[in-house]
Amino acid sequence: MPEIVYDLDPVTFITVGTIGPPGQRTFFLQASQDDTLVSLIIEKEQAQALADSLERLLNALDQRYPRPLGDVTYSMALIEPVVGLWRVGQMGLGYDDERDLIVLIAQQLLFEDDPQEEPELVRFTATREQMRALSRHAAWVVKQGRPRCPLCGGPIDPTGHFCPPSNGHQRSIQRP
Repeated sequence: MPEIVYDLDPVTFITVGTIGPPGQRTFFLQASQDDTLVSLIIEKEQAQALADSLERLLNALDQRYPRPLGDVTYSMALIEPVVGLWRVGQMGLGYDDERDLIVLIAQQLLFEDDPQEEPELVRFTATREQMRALSRHAAWVVKQGRPRCPLCGGPIDPTGHFCPPSNGHQRSIQRP
């Protein structure tokens, strides 16, 4: 059975952020509780999926358990130093209805040559307000990357983009 190596219940801070220029960014899921800071490496697609899944869960909770949510502003910048504990393979969301808190579990990605038999887990427990801020911020961070080609959907590099759907009838698409 996987071991929970960090259980931040509740978190005092949670965010998604990046380090590096667009096209070379490394995405991080980061949370803290008191003096404990945990940074996990995630993929851009995982950041987007987390934002979307949180939004759906929060909307369902608002329908099922309506309550006024505070208008709180959170700092969403990564806290230095950012050192990834490990790369995330899977994430899952849950809800603690007794405490009205959302639970996010991240599972370590193991590779074939990894000596570990079981992946490690990290559990972050946060308020609805914190998770709504995380959802919105993660979606915003994902959109800060390279612009997408209108024809093929691929990223446009600073030097331009060769687009296969243009079938040679158009010069490379330049970054806007």
